[in-house]
Amino acid sequence: MSKFEQIRPFYDTEVNQALLGILDDPMMKTVMNFTFPELKDEEWKDQLRKTHSIRDFQINFIYPAIEMVLKKSAEGLTYSGIDKLDQHTPYLFISNHRDIVMDTSLLNYSLYKGGLMMTASAIGDNLLRNPFLMTLSRLTRNFIVRRGLPARELLESSKLMSEYIRESLLKENRSVWIAQREGRTKDGNDATQKGVLKMLAMASDEKTELDYFKKIKIVPVSISYEYDPTDVLKMPELIAKSKNENYVKGKNEDFNTIMNGILGQKKRIHIHVDKVLDREIDEIMERYPSVNKQVQALCNAIDEKIITHYKLWPTNYIAYDLFYQSNQYQSEYSENEKEAFQKRLQQGVDVKDKVAVRNFLAMYANPVINQEALKVEK
Repeated sequence: MSKFEQIRPFYDTEVNQALLGILDDPMMKTVMNFTFPELKDEEWKDQLRKTHSIRDFQINFIYPAIEMVLKKSAEGLTYSGIDKLDQHTPYLFISNHRDIVMDTSLLNYSLYKGGLMMTASAIGDNLLRNPFLMTLSRLTRNFIVRRGLPARELLESSKLMSEYIRESLLKENRSVWIAQREGRTKDGNDATQKGVLKMLAMASDEKTELDYFKKIKIVPVSISYEYDPTDVLKMPELIAKSKNENYVKGKNEDFNTIMNGILGQKKRIHIHVDKVLDREIDEIMERYPSVNKQVQALCNAIDEKIITHYKLWPTNYIAYDLFYQSNQYQSEYSENEKEAFQKRLQQGVDVKDKVAVRNFLAMYANPVINQEALKVEK
């Protein structure tokens, strides 16, 4: 038995059996009827019975589902930078994280469309308590991140995940996706946690951590939604945080968030895939002698790439102007776009609650503020 048994995706040899196990699940029927409304149940079931690899399942079933999601809840997906990468080279994609399922699904869909290999992707076990979701996750090449563990177990779990990522990249020749932080960014401030890089470095087989980071080819990714489909759902936690209150998730909150992320309105979406952080790592190694400062500098380098290439939409500029009660960016949006955004704000939060309004606006305005700050630094 592999030491990664508890966290790994299915092997291709296990795919058909796993599919047969969920063939009659009501949730599978819902997904397939949504994706292939023209097919009778027995037709898509027959096709699933003939499916024997993750790649075939993704291309023939998951990506048509994503195309249907985009058709019903978005106004176009664009991507940039993918053509600058080599199709045979595995990369460690580190991205900002806004939506539980769509971030990695859309990146992989874009990589596939751009002729690159799809990734193994990290997902928290707190999102997979439903057996169907666990199976579906492993069928789409997700590996499991264990959450809420005591300190000693957390250390062991982090070490195991780090080893799995190294094995995928360097031995299996498979790209990997992870988020720049644990959990989604809810306030629009995309920042890489040092703990993520420290976890990755646990499996280092190089003289220094930075040598290892260079070896695993880190590629920053910026994912930008014109409308965050879960913006309103993020509000209770943001409001609690701004009042220094503890926030406790509701019983079905994660599942509701997943469904809203998939089906909620997104308008336009853009994904930018950057170049490998190579020269940047060399410069960090020359400039900083201490490991801690090197890791922080690498976090900053990832953040700079993600923030710089985050696609700013009219919603971001509208929120900025409303937040600061200014007209600084009025040339970036129309009156109709402003009215639509204000309507979303009024429907989503109690406009008499100033804290709620400011949190909602800041969620969309912060990417503009962060790009402005980077320009000042330069």
